[in-house]
Order: sequence, then C-alpha cells, then structure tokens
Amino acid sequence: MKLKEVLTLAFIAICGAGLASCTAETKKTEQVMTQEKTAYQKKYTNADFYKDGKFDQEAAKKAFLDMFEFYGVPYTPLMEKDIWFTDFGLGDFENVGMGGIFWVNDPEYGYFAHAIYLLPGQMIPEHAHVKTNFPAKHESWMVNHGWVYNFSEVGDATPNAPAIPESHGPIKSTNFVKQNVGDVLRLKELGTFHFMMAGPEGAIVDEWACYHDNDGLRFTNSQAAL
Repeated sequence: MKLKEVLTLAFIAICGAGLASCTAETKKTEQVMTQEKTAYQKKYTNADFYKDGKFDQEAAKKAFLDMFEFYGVPYTPLMEKDIWFTDFGLGDFENVGMGGIFWVNDPEYGYFAHAIYLLPGQMIPEHAHVKTNFPAKHESWMVNHGWVYNFSEVGDATPNAPAIPESHGPIKSTNFVKQNVGDVLRLKELGTFHFMMAGPEGAIVDEWACYHDNDGLRFTNSQAAL
C-alpha cells in the first residue's frame, strides 16, 4: 500500500474516533441533563384560585393541566368529562384542596378506583370513613408521580411533621411516613382518621377501595365538605 493511501486511512480512522467520542460525549451530556431535570415546582397561589372570593374551577384546572404536562399524564376525554376540583369549602385551595376523578364507584359490586391529584404542598382535609348502609371504606394508595406525606391517627407521633395549614385547624393524625413513587400503603384500621399532603413536587396517586359512600365521610374540620 502506498504511503499516501496509508495516511488517508489513518486520517479517516482518527476522524471516525473523534466523531464517536463526540457522539458519546453528547449522549452523556443528555443523560446528565435528564437526571438533573428540574422537579415540578409550585406556580400558583390563592390569588390565582379565587375571584371575588369564589373558588375558580377553571383556574384549578389550569394548574393541574400544567402539572399533568410536566409529568407526561395524558388528559383524556374521560378526564375532561369527569374530573373535579374542590377546596372543601375552606377557601384555601393553595394549601387545602385536591383534584380527582372517580374511574369506578360501584355500589353493586362494592369497588372503587380513584385518581388523586395534589398540587405542591396541597393537603386533603383529615377525614375518616364510617359504616353506613355500606361497609366502612377500606382503601389502599400508590404514588405514581411526586410524593406525599401519608398521615394516620394510628401509631406514635412522628417527629418533624410538616406544618398544617391554619385554614384546616387541629388534626388527630400525627403518625406519618413519606410515600414515594411506587410505594403502596393501606389504611391501617377501619374508621380511623387519615390524610395526605403532597410534597413540594405535587403528587398523582392511585387509590383502590371499597365503594365510596359520601354519607360515611367524616371530616375533623366540621366546616369541610366534599
């Protein structure tokens, strides 16, 4: 092989190695950027959720759609039809409220499937489920996105608890754990008080349970209502 051909092949090899190196470095950078992706952050306050003192459902919907987009949750026609948002009548949706959808709530066969949507730092009011014409509701939860503090009145008080919003008032549930993505927890005892509070990234949680009879719902705060 002539010297010129050898040098040409060597040059091509060097360029190819450099291209491969650049490609590998680019992929590495992309991986790092993905790993360091900014967590979802709080964007809305009560100033966004109330107009003339009235809870604005469309503003709540906008906030949740923003969170769904971040987490890659499709907003389906069924969700558009049946999704709901509530501040439980406490006038503090920024801190006490939720969005949700009942996928199934079947009294005949006695089962229930629910998606719970919580904005960053948002709390579901403390509540219990008691027996009515239906059994006291038993439930289990799995976090799909974000994380929550899962509170129960069963068990000793856990130290370093997050602050409870003044709009909610005192609670009975002082035992809690941090429930992360993929964690499945269940109600510890039938009829006991419990609640969730989202972490700073918000949370999307699946719930499976017995039939949900609204008549059996009991809030610690007597002003709260679903």
